[in-house]
Amino acid sequence: MRSGRLLGVVCAGLALSAALLWAGSATVWQRVLPAGAAPVELTGAQVAPWLTGTALLALAGVAGVVAAGGVLRRLVGALLALAGLGAVVFALRALLAPAAVTVDGVRHEPGEPTAAPLLAVAAAVVLLAVGITVLVRERGLPRLGARYAAPGGRAVERDPDRAAWQELDEGRDPTVDPPGEPPGDAGDDPGDGPRSAPV
Repeated sequence: MRSGRLLGVVCAGLALSAALLWAGSATVWQRVLPAGAAPVELTGAQVAPWLTGTALLALAGVAGVVAAGGVLRRLVGALLALAGLGAVVFALRALLAPAAVTVDGVRHEPGEPTAAPLLAVAAAVVLLAVGITVLVRERGLPRLGARYAAPGGRAVERDPDRAAWQELDEGRDPTVDPPGEPPGDAGDDPGDGPRSAPV
């Protein structure tokens, strides 16, 4: 897979993970049926407040993966992988073994779980996979502005108009003085010397 395409897949995976986490936080995770009271529906944001924070982390990971490089990018990948692993564990626990939840100072005993935590599980698996991919394939991922910052890389073609303005800013006439030489340089040709003033 080409580096640019791989980077696109990584960014798309992070965006998908964030969307699934947000959807999971907005859906009902438990239905509590207290005796003699109306049923209470608990959303993912109430059962698992970490969902929103993890979704924001996934979105921030897009900027981190694109802009960072080297060790810093690997640290971003490790953070994403750890967040995904933790989210998998907590989401599966909420699905298989619901716990009591306290909302607005009111404690609700474990209710009947729904399938909504599976959204968080899927998001966490994607986040974990993306983090591992960044760790393993970091060298194959392009970085924003890398072609300008890489030492020893091939020269980037200059815009002629911008180059002309830069020559003027540096005190050279782009129509007379060759680029890279100070104004009035006689050059290497021995015949090119300063002309004598007419008598």
